[in-house]
Amino acid sequence: MTRKAAPLPVPEACVDALRSATMRAVKSKDTRPERLVRSLAHRLGFRFRLHRADLPGSPDLVFPGRRAAVFVHGCFWHGHDCRRGARAPKTNAAYWRAKIARNRARDETAAAALAALGWRVLTIWECETADAAALERRLSGFLRAGAENV
Repeated sequence: MTRKAAPLPVPEACVDALRSATMRAVKSKDTRPERLVRSLAHRLGFRFRLHRADLPGSPDLVFPGRRAAVFVHGCFWHGHDCRRGARAPKTNAAYWRAKIARNRARDETAAAALAALGWRVLTIWECETADAAALERRLSGFLRAGAENV
């Protein structure tokens, strides 16, 4: 009978390097949820601009004629109250709590600044993209509601 060898300890520097590489790979633009929302908006007949840096928060989708902006937020990164967003990292927990709190504060500031400029704002959460029919109703309702102002 052969014995399994005990796993070798992994140097902390290797773990840190792997974590850094993983975090660098996380995208902020063109994410799967964002692409789904863009595709849906286009299928519904709405045309938009992407990531307008001249607007507060650089919204993911901007519908200039309707003065509407859509943010597509990842549940974990923006602290949504769903199952995925409520996960708490086990390592460096204090850092992550503070980071997510800063992200939420930044999101609120951007939405308030857009509203002050006369823009309507919709936030779509990553978990909401799973139900395509509900997402379509919500996005269509939001965008069509601004049609009377055009």
